[in-house]
Amino acid sequence: MAAGNAPIGRGAGRRAPEMLWHVADAYLLPIRTAAVLFPLLAFVLLVPVAVVLYRRHGVLRWWALSFYAFLYYLITAYCLVLMPLPGTAVDVCREYPRMGQWQLMPGNTFADVWKESGHRVTFGDLVLHNSAVIETGFNLLLLLPLGVFLRYHFRRGPWTSLAVAAAVALSFEVTQGTGVFGIYPCPYRLFDVDDLVVNTLGAMLGWWLGGQVGRAMPALNALDERVLARHPVPFGRRAVALVLDIAGAAVLSALALVVVIMFGLPAWWGPAVAFGGWFVALPARTGATPGKRLLLLELVDDSGARPAAWRLLLRAVVLAVPFLPPLLLVLLAVDTFGGRGVPGAVLRVARSGALDENVLLAGLFAVAVGVASTVLVALYALVVRLHPADRSLHELASGVHNRALPHHNAPHPVPAEQGDDEPAPAPR
Repeated sequence: MAAGNAPIGRGAGRRAPEMLWHVADAYLLPIRTAAVLFPLLAFVLLVPVAVVLYRRHGVLRWWALSFYAFLYYLITAYCLVLMPLPGTAVDVCREYPRMGQWQLMPGNTFADVWKESGHRVTFGDLVLHNSAVIETGFNLLLLLPLGVFLRYHFRRGPWTSLAVAAAVALSFEVTQGTGVFGIYPCPYRLFDVDDLVVNTLGAMLGWWLGGQVGRAMPALNALDERVLARHPVPFGRRAVALVLDIAGAAVLSALALVVVIMFGLPAWWGPAVAFGGWFVALPARTGATPGKRLLLLELVDDSGARPAAWRLLLRAVVLAVPFLPPLLLVLLAVDTFGGRGVPGAVLRVARSGALDENVLLAGLFAVAVGVASTVLVALYALVVRLHPADRSLHELASGVHNRALPHHNAPHPVPAEQGDDEPAPAPR
C-alpha cells in the first residue's frame, strides 16, 4: 500500500470520522520527519539549485519557491511510504508474514472494498465507512501534487508525466516490497499493483489540474522578464557566482600556499598569485571568472568592452577588502613551527592545561576579524541594494560591472534583416 500502509484497521467496523482521524494520526510522524529533513537537504542543494535555475531562467525567486515546495512534497511522500520504520527489536519476518507475497493481481482492491462492506450494498458500507475506499483515496492523493508540479513547474507533457509518475509509483512499491532494498530481511509493507495503478492515476489527475492552475496563475516566464527588466543582473545571481569564485580561489590558494612553503618562499605569495590568477588573469583572458561563467555573467567596462587588466586588478583589490581580515588570520596561523603563532599557543595550552594569555588574545582577535569581515560584506551588499544600477564599491572604483548573458529560456532575438511584417520566433 503506497500511501504509507497506515494501519487503519480493516474489518474493525470503525466509522468514517474515526478512521480518518486514525489515518491522519498515523501520517503525522512521516510529515514531522520530512519537516526535519527538508531544511538540511535544502541547504545542501542551495547552490546547485541556484546555479541551475539562474542558468535556465535568469532569476530565482518564483522558480526556487516552486522547486523547494516540490522538494518538500517529495521528501514527505517518501517518508509516508517508509515510515514508521520497524524497531530494531522487531522480527519483521514474523511480525509481517504476509507482506512477502507481492500482490500482482489487478483489481484486488475491489475485493477488499466488498469484504470491508460486509457484503452490504449501501453507500455507507461501500464508500463512506469503508476503510479500503478511504485508503485507496489516500493513495490517489499521494501523487496528485506530483502531476501538478510536472505540468506547472517542469512543463512536461502527458506522456512524459505518465512515465515519471509510473516510475515514482513503482519506486514506492519496490521500496516497500523489498524491505527497503534489503535493509530489513523481510518486507514490512505490501507491494500492491493496485496501488501502483491508483498512484499513477492520481498523478495524471494532478497533471490535468496543473493545466487549470497554469491558466489561473500568471506564467512564471512572464514574471521573470518583468524582474529582469528592472534588474538585469539580480543580486542573488552575483552572490552565487561570488560564492563559487571564493570557494574555487580558496582551494587554489591552499594548494599554492603548500607549494610556496615547500620552496621556502613567503607564505603570502601563494594566495596572492592564486587570487590574481582567478580574479584578474582569467577575466582578462576570457571575460569572466569561472563562477561568473557558470552563472552566465561576464565582466565589461562602461563602454561594454572587455576591461583592461588594470581595471580588473583594481576591482579585485577592492573586492578583496572584506576578505582580507580572515586571510590575514589564516596567514598568521600558518606560522606553527617552533611553537610560534596562534596554533602554537593552542598547543601549549593543550600540553600544560593552563590558559595562556596568547590564547585569549588569539580568541579576541579571531572574533574581531569575523565581525570586521561581516560588517564589510554587509556594507558592500548595502551599496548594491541602494545604487540605482546595482553597482557595489569595487565596481564603482574600477568601472567594471557585470553583464548577463542570455539564459536558456530567454526569447530568441529577432534577426536584424527580418521585416516588420514577419512574425517573430516563438520563445523557447
